[in-house]
Amino acid sequence: MKTTWRSASLAAGAVAVLALTTACGSESGTSASSQNVGATAPAGGIAGVGSGYGSVGGGASASAPGGVGTGAGAQGASAGELAISANSQLGKILTDSAGKTLYRFDADTAEPPKSNCDGDCATAWPPVSADDISAGDGIDKSLLGEVTRTDGSKQLTVGGWPAYYYAKDAKAGDTTGQGVGNKWFALAPDGKKAKSSGSGSSSEASTAGLSVRKDPNLGEIVVDKDGMTVYRFLKDKAWPEPVSNCNGACLEKWPAVAPVDFAETKGIQKKGYMNFTRSDGTKQQTINCSPIYTFSGDKAPGDINGQGVGGTWYAVAPDGKLVGAPAQ
Repeated sequence: MKTTWRSASLAAGAVAVLALTTACGSESGTSASSQNVGATAPAGGIAGVGSGYGSVGGGASASAPGGVGTGAGAQGASAGELAISANSQLGKILTDSAGKTLYRFDADTAEPPKSNCDGDCATAWPPVSADDISAGDGIDKSLLGEVTRTDGSKQLTVGGWPAYYYAKDAKAGDTTGQGVGNKWFALAPDGKKAKSSGSGSSSEASTAGLSVRKDPNLGEIVVDKDGMTVYRFLKDKAWPEPVSNCNGACLEKWPAVAPVDFAETKGIQKKGYMNFTRSDGTKQQTINCSPIYTFSGDKAPGDINGQGVGGTWYAVAPDGKLVGAPAQ
């Protein structure tokens, strides 16, 4: 009986190892459209949805627009009469009476309305109070509502989506929160995401491609659809499941690359090409099972300002390997 039990245990272990091998790094089942591996929350990571992307860190001021308080779940002074503002990049966006941009969060829900931004997240993205709100010219007042937050306060909703400010918007017309973490977007007057002039379509449906560029210093490296360099983080894990260890302020500086269908890539290795679910519930693309990012310090296509930062960030080769990194 002991011999039989031992044999069965060894066989089960072999199957488990095979399953893990198939999950990441194999030829089969690696399409971004078919593979979603749930990542284990990294040590020291951020618990809960919404507490990571766009947090006010690295010495940035947490003072909120319009006199909004900075405590967890802080509500601001009334936004007053909402208005529609024309933005050269985003088209029509929703603002408060002082011209401050209103945002929505992909981790929230509209049906039924629910905010998933509390704690540190609500410090970086102060909820817009539902008190004394009115609809300005061109705004359908039937789209305005409210949702009760976990602290009992009332938050404005637009088309069901909870509305927020961004603490780093310093003045009227600022839209620095647009696209932060690939899940924060300016609100359009109908509650949808504001349109991007680059694609001519709503950012809800936009899809970024990945391709290869020949850099004179680094050789072949991966870039996104805008030609911005793609990077990897040495502290991440690729096997047996992808795990990102870039959260909070890190993720604001190094935005995670959202899932990209393999059919929309060019020159990228297919083996290990998959997306996974981060600890905050959002999805991130990998190349050869390693999570990939862009760098907020790169301002124009061709920039490689993120190369070698902290001795942990490096550009990505088409096969997913680090470019110019020291031997590991």
